[in-house]
Amino acid sequence: MLSRLGALLQQAVEMREPSLDLLEAFTEHWKGITGYYLEATDESVPARQTDIPWRLKQMLDILVYEEKQRPAGETGPCLEYLLQHKVLETLGTLGKAEYPPGMRQQVLLFFSRVLGQVQHPLLHYLNVHRPVQKLLQLSGDHLGSGTEKEEVQFAAVLCAKIKQDPTLLTHILEGKSVLNGKRAQELPACPVEEGAEHPLGTAAAAEPSPPRRDSNLVTALVGLSKSKKSRVALKARENLLLLVGLAQEAAAACLVRSSALCQLLTEHLCDLYSAVPTCTDPADILAMERVSWRSQGDAADDGVFPGKESLAAFFGWLDYLDEVVVGAHPVVADAISEAVEERFFQGILQPQLLQMSELDVLRATAVLTGTVQQIRAPPLLHCLVLFLLGPDRHPEIPGDTPHPLRTQLINRCNHLSDEISLASLRLFEELLQKPHEHVTHSLALRNLEARGYLQRNPPAPDERGPLEPDPEDGLDLEEDPYFTDGFPDAGFGMAKIPLPASAPSGKGQVSEVVSSFLCLVPEEAKTSSCMEEGGYDTYVHDALGTVQACRASAAPWGWPPAPRPLDACHPEGTFYEGHFLKVLFDRMAQILDQPYSLNLQVTSVLSRLATFPHPHLHEYLLDPYLNLAPGCRSLFSVLVRVIGDLMQRLQRVPHFRAKLLLVRRQLMGLVPGEQMDHTMLFKGVVVLEEFCKELAAIALVKGPPEGPP
Repeated sequence: MLSRLGALLQQAVEMREPSLDLLEAFTEHWKGITGYYLEATDESVPARQTDIPWRLKQMLDILVYEEKQRPAGETGPCLEYLLQHKVLETLGTLGKAEYPPGMRQQVLLFFSRVLGQVQHPLLHYLNVHRPVQKLLQLSGDHLGSGTEKEEVQFAAVLCAKIKQDPTLLTHILEGKSVLNGKRAQELPACPVEEGAEHPLGTAAAAEPSPPRRDSNLVTALVGLSKSKKSRVALKARENLLLLVGLAQEAAAACLVRSSALCQLLTEHLCDLYSAVPTCTDPADILAMERVSWRSQGDAADDGVFPGKESLAAFFGWLDYLDEVVVGAHPVVADAISEAVEERFFQGILQPQLLQMSELDVLRATAVLTGTVQQIRAPPLLHCLVLFLLGPDRHPEIPGDTPHPLRTQLINRCNHLSDEISLASLRLFEELLQKPHEHVTHSLALRNLEARGYLQRNPPAPDERGPLEPDPEDGLDLEEDPYFTDGFPDAGFGMAKIPLPASAPSGKGQVSEVVSSFLCLVPEEAKTSSCMEEGGYDTYVHDALGTVQACRASAAPWGWPPAPRPLDACHPEGTFYEGHFLKVLFDRMAQILDQPYSLNLQVTSVLSRLATFPHPHLHEYLLDPYLNLAPGCRSLFSVLVRVIGDLMQRLQRVPHFRAKLLLVRRQLMGLVPGEQMDHTMLFKGVVVLEEFCKELAAIALVKGPPEGPP
């Protein structure tokens, strides 16, 4: 199709000085645009129904054609005219006025196309980046506006230019104009003839005042990231990821110093959390699957419950923040993480976690558990871990509470309310799955470093160390016939070298440990062999995957391969297993008298701890033959006490085994559930048997730790 521009361009090629005709055509189109405002009488006519879009397109084509005809880096007369006559400034003012209707959309398109198609660096010029900043002030302010598509396209072009030249970020955010490393002066405007008026009148003249610093590219992108239009929001978020990922230190510092990036991202997270209805069921919160920020709105479609849409929006934005921190420059990542910790973790979650209302505690704990699941970025995870557990790494002292939130959360694992206990245990199970060394150290290892649980003057090699004394029962359980069967006579020894899969050496020692756990529950209390279900082999298979994943996660932490020699351990005072292990052991001791779901959760947390490859944890949780110091207990000694209690009850309950088999069938769904006496006891026995098999499987897969005991 031949257009007027085509004819002009053809004529320009044939003439001796084509640049003069290109400039003439360019100025003619510009004057045509400005003339519209002097001649138009109907202010309701949309911009797309005028010749303004066509003239802007012709101006763009002339600029692109002119650049192709000139040597690289040389500015043509049309581009100089655009800069000197403040064409972009004026267009920005027209876009702000939104006259004619839809003019803002046309201006955004023109800016995007000029910046995207003209190769000459433009954003360094004051007469370019100042109108760009003013136009950005209009973006993202009114969600749902008809120009969101054009706004995000404009922002995307700017981000692409900044990625090519990160020094441009300071011009866009701070209003600086630097060309070739020096502060550039504003290009002189083309003087208006004496006595002549501005073609648009005084009101439409470009304003020289600098833009507000609180509204810029970052503000626009964050605003557009909240759009209800999923494509707009996705594109805005992707471009914000591009900005924060700039590798240059100066660009990262500029983002933190000269924009409200951290504040805007965190405030929106807090706003979304506040929008979650207080009536949302904590169980529904825990049941939600992990939300991805890329699937905006999808999570709210499956399985509706009150508050799900708001909850999905919150977790989706949290996932986006996590992605931002993962890909951001360390300076930006640390700043965002600190802002989230200060404003959300400490400012909102902590007061809710420390309050007394059980329902509010359940809801806040459920949200916290979901937050732990969602976060993967190391800087953000580090802030979360320190927020929950505190920075202390020295051994704990009974009754000492240097970090009140940690103390409160652990206490709730043994709360009067079973629901709160269950929710708190789930929280710690999630926390133990995160790849952060301080979690395991704070909860357990800090108290095991000196191996104070061991008796310093062990008995002869053929003697077994005393178990924990029970002040309520004078019976020594090791003299009880129920605990002599199946226990090897030899003491538990640790191999001096790792156990290769192909070598049989050391297998006897591992098999003794496995046998100790498998034989702990007496035969009359075992029921799994009577059921057609996965047995011990299933636990071994599961343990293999869990232990391997745990080893891979802990590999960077520099844990020793063998326990510290006893002569290098100097325990201070009486051994204390620590608040967390104390609560878990206390809960384990009540396994016959607490709900089935709670028992499953307690054993799940202990199993998770047992899979960690630290030799002291392995020793303390998986060695049945420890020579315990007086007054100390280990996981095995706690289990022995539970079995002793079980054996006494077993003899007092008529038809114990038949009822136990019935309860197991009920748990498997093979027969309808019926209420009977001692149901909680029978369910506790089932959990106890399965837990011992699980510990045996973990011990088998892990093998003996290296080095001398």
